[in-house]
Amino acid sequence: MIFIALVKFRKKAKDAFELGNKIMENLPTGIKIIGTYWTLGKYDAVWIYEAPNEKEAMRLGINVGDVTQTETLVALTREEATDLLK
Repeated sequence: MIFIALVKFRKKAKDAFELGNKIMENLPTGIKIIGTYWTLGKYDAVWIYEAPNEKEAMRLGINVGDVTQTETLVALTREEATDLLK
């Protein structure tokens, strides 16, 4: 499953970056980071990652809760979404 997390830092960017790196070194089982982007606007960063299920995605959100506030979306490829219409 693919997830997109919209991230707001709870700490200064440098502190969040350092703590985030430690968390990313010990990701929950089966989580693979596809992309990490720092952004302008309402959110400070966007993470795109793969997880085996919603529970593991939630575990990542819990693990980073001291450093960030996240809003996580489940994503489907265009092909997967159009297959649902058949």
